[in-house]
Parts: sequence; structure tokens; C-alpha cells
Amino acid sequence: MELTLLGTGAPDGLPRPGCPCAACAAALGREARAATAALVDGTLLLDLTPGAAFAAARVGRSLGGVRQVLLSHPHDGPAVEVPAGLPQPGRVPDGRELALLTGHRVRAVPLDAPGTGYAVTGPDGQRLLYLPPGAAPSGLDGGGPPARAKPRVGEDTADESYDMVVTDVLGRPDALARLRAAGAVGPTTDVIAVHVGHDVPPGPELHRRLAAAGARAVPDGTTLIVGVYEDVPDVPRRTLVLGGARSGKSVEAERRLEAFPDVLYVATGGARDGDGEWAARVSAHRERRPASWRTAETCDLVPLLKEDGPPLLIDCLSLWLTDAMDSVDAWDDDEWAGGGEPALRARVEELTAAVRETRRTVVAVSNEVGSGIVPATPSGRRYRDELGRLNAGFAAECEHVLLVVAGQAVSLRG
Repeated sequence: MELTLLGTGAPDGLPRPGCPCAACAAALGREARAATAALVDGTLLLDLTPGAAFAAARVGRSLGGVRQVLLSHPHDGPAVEVPAGLPQPGRVPDGRELALLTGHRVRAVPLDAPGTGYAVTGPDGQRLLYLPPGAAPSGLDGGGPPARAKPRVGEDTADESYDMVVTDVLGRPDALARLRAAGAVGPTTDVIAVHVGHDVPPGPELHRRLAAAGARAVPDGTTLIVGVYEDVPDVPRRTLVLGGARSGKSVEAERRLEAFPDVLYVATGGARDGDGEWAARVSAHRERRPASWRTAETCDLVPLLKEDGPPLLIDCLSLWLTDAMDSVDAWDDDEWAGGGEPALRARVEELTAAVRETRRTVVAVSNEVGSGIVPATPSGRRYRDELGRLNAGFAAECEHVLLVVAGQAVSLRG
């Protein structure tokens, strides 16, 4: 099954007409995107947008063979002129299936927001899921892919992931997480981001964020073969996100896992009785996490790293180090000289060894310190030095290392 993306942008396109923002100003050439529309095997058009016929012609495709036009958006919007020879656009009722003479089957997928999604099965059995902006399939229960047609006589009824999912990755990363949890998206599913707007700068930043979610974006006019997964990005198993205070490092770390299910958020800070400001910080972190994530307040990281399980987000290593230094009384000069230093180094080596051997996906956050004022006390300088060593040791075991400065992520490795 062949899919040609006549457009990959948000309904208003990119750049958005009349918008003076930096993202729109940079959306030039291959990064400029018309409203999303997809042509399947030259016979099925998913969403009719202005200029669809010209978009097809520019990439050597024709709409002359289209036998069905289906709309996915929550409303028809402004009237779009139907090019001569195209059938009138329609919509399949939720849960119903449409069989085309070409051998394609199209099933309408109920959504958790207005609109209609479409699960398309090609003549040779390839499976494609196409979703409108701002929506996810409803009724996902982890029992397999949504909206699968009822089995026919002789049909394989085993649960399968889709070969390709075309969806609003940036606007609804939780939809991708839910599809993964339900088994509808697997390691070989080609996840294509569409409905791309100006909320994320185009170019390297867009592609970096999508790759972290196991997804990719392609230029308008790209033709893809459903079921060919060589270009599916490999999600890094271990990532360290460094940054200064209020740099955006925690937001960056959370963003890297928001498209994955059942994340365990490991908070190393714990509670502080009577400290209202600290409680407000913790509350702000909790409120922005996906509701499906679980939280563990602990500094005992090694057992978690050794266990199999869902992704870990560790926030943060600097507070883990504080706890580790407390445990060996490293703040006291005499205790440090009398055995605290080797005891702390052993704790750090145990942690980095667990990171090296873990089979879990891990994203860890740490503070980058030591670039400014030298601490006035020996214990302060000791903490600064040991955090630098911890960060270097942890980073050595990670495929991806990022430094976040003023909300901008700079890749140091990977």
C-alpha cells in the first residue's frame, strides 16, 4: 500500500498566514507545509484540502483515479471546491466499515474528540491508521489495536500493530502513548507526524523532538510504502538531560517520554515538612505530567534500574547526590577524609554500573554546576566537584546527552 502525503501541516498550514512568529518565519522550503491530506494507492483520498489537485500534480500524482474522498476533521469547515471528476467528500459513521472495489477496507475509528479516524487495510493486508488533529482513538483498553474489523472466515484474529500511523504526534503525544499501551503501535510501526503547526520550530528542533518519540516528519509530497520500516527512528535507551536552574531541563525530559505509556517518574527530592515553596514546586511538576504516569519518591535507584519495566524518568541526580553525601556524612571534613570519599565514590560507581546494564528506557535529569561562582565553603566545593564527576560518569553510559540552555536543547551526544 502506497501513501502520498499531499500536505502535512496544521489546518491553517505552515507558515500560518499573517503570523509573525519565529517558527512561521523559519518555515521555508521543505519545512513549509500545506494542510494535511493523504492519497492512498491513488484511489482513496483522506481529507480534501484547497489545492489538493495541484499538490498531487507537483509530485507526479493524479486524482483522476480517486474513487472515495473521506473527511476526518470535526467539521467540514469552509467549502472546498471539489475538483472535476472527484466524488463528493463523505464520512464513514463510527464503527462502520467501507469496502472499496479496489480491495481496500476502511473502518471509522471512534475518537475522544470530535472528528473521525480511519483504519485502512490494503489489498495485501497492510494496515494504516489516519487520525485528525487533536484526537486519539477512544476505548483503548490494552487488548489490542483499536477499530479492528470483526474477523472474517479464515482471517487471522491475532492482535497486530499497525504498519503505519499518521497522527498529530506533537499535539497529542498521549494518543501515541495510548496506542503503544494497546499494542496498536509496535517497534516496527512507522509513526508519521502530520498536522504540524507553528508550536514547535521547524527544521532540526522539530525532527529532534519527533525522533525522541519514535516518530518522524516528511516533506509535503512524500510517497511512503506502508509496511517498510527501515526509516523508523531508534528511541535511545538512556538519556541524560543537563541544565541550570529554570533552564527547562525537566520539561525537556518529560517531553521525551510523553508519547510512551506507564512511565515511572522517580522523584529523588522527597517531601520537606513545613516548606510551602518546595511543596508548590513539587505540585507544579505533578500537574504537568500525564495522568497515566506513576510516581515513586525514592533515592534507591539501583534496584529500579536492575528491574525490567516501563520507562524511568529520574528527576534529579543532583538531589540523589545530596542524599548519598548525607548517608556518608560527606559534609564533615574529618568524615570525608576518614572514609567518606571512597564510600561516596562506591555509591556512584554502583549507580553508573546499573545504568550501563539496565534494559529499561531511562531519562535522567541533573544540574550543570560549576560554571559560575566558586562556593565559599569546603563542603559546597566538594558537592560541586562530586556532581561534576557524577554527571560525567552517568553521561558516559548514555546514548543521548543534552544540555538545556534558556529552554533550548543542545545535543552533546546522539
